Amino acid sequence: MNKNSIIPFGKTNLYVSRVGLGLAALGRPGYINLGHGDDLNNNYDIEVMQKNAAQVMDVALQNGIRYFDTARSYGKGELFLKSWLNQQEDTSKLVVGSKWGYEYTAEWNVKAEHHEIKSHTLDLLKKQWMESVSLLDENLNIYHIHSATLESGVLDNEEVLQQLWDIKSTGTIIGLSLSGEKQSETLEKALKIQRESEHLFQSVQATYNILERSASKMLEEAAYQGWGVIIKEVVANGRLTGRNEEEDFQPFKQKLNAIAQKHDVGIDAIAMAFVLSQPWVSVALSGASTADMLQENLKGAEVQLDMFDLQMLDEIYEENEIYWQKRKELDWN
Repeated sequence: MNKNSIIPFGKTNLYVSRVGLGLAALGRPGYINLGHGDDLNNNYDIEVMQKNAAQVMDVALQNGIRYFDTARSYGKGELFLKSWLNQQEDTSKLVVGSKWGYEYTAEWNVKAEHHEIKSHTLDLLKKQWMESVSLLDENLNIYHIHSATLESGVLDNEEVLQQLWDIKSTGTIIGLSLSGEKQSETLEKALKIQRESEHLFQSVQATYNILERSASKMLEEAAYQGWGVIIKEVVANGRLTGRNEEEDFQPFKQKLNAIAQKHDVGIDAIAMAFVLSQPWVSVALSGASTADMLQENLKGAEVQLDMFDLQMLDEIYEENEIYWQKRKELDWN
């Protein structure tokens, strides 16, 4: 059974595909995914990259993907998405999410010292909201805080929260994406931001995968409260693929290969199938940088993991702080 069906996005008025496409690796020349530069043939010409992004989005649409995810800091991600949307006959059934809170600072340079700089200020929210709306207009359905953390103070900033309530009143779904070791604590705080029993946020985007499962209980709670739940980093920035040559990962890789061979797919598809097997997940994002990679990821929507697979997968995990430390050490390429 294909799990890439269309389902309600929480208790909102939106409907989404279970697999979505994230544009983090498509909209800018540098990203932390293993082998990203090689995927792009180290050709960072804007027209070449835009053509590649459009091809991947074409394949996504042909395969039933209806949720597309971008951000202001994904280089030209919003622009590439808008240009592609303009070529489509009917976009009424497509759902688009974007994010504010990071500024893209690499200037199209893979070797930039800083690729993006975080700022959760009211001024940046106002600026980036206008930029996102000017590009995506009526196609923009969900607007997330990009990597909300307790440390950034964004969930305590009353001016920012009021602005988000104002944006919500226009009909846009307000959400937040999470990152780091304290995803659960941040989400727990966000769930309490309400007025007259109405949540400010109705969408959460979080890292959850075979290796990093620490936020599962809070994500399940958000789903229970009627939020849409979007999962990013399904393949852990390429670490849950055959590309991972880390020495201490090899015992995990052997187990993953055994499950993958049993289902005649790649490790990436097993990672996707694992996330889709969670009933509280609305959308699992593919972060594919090529059309072929997306096709391989999508095979995970066809895989039905059995009890033995899941028992073996339960033996594959990293401690929360180790996972996030390894992620910080990934090279931009």
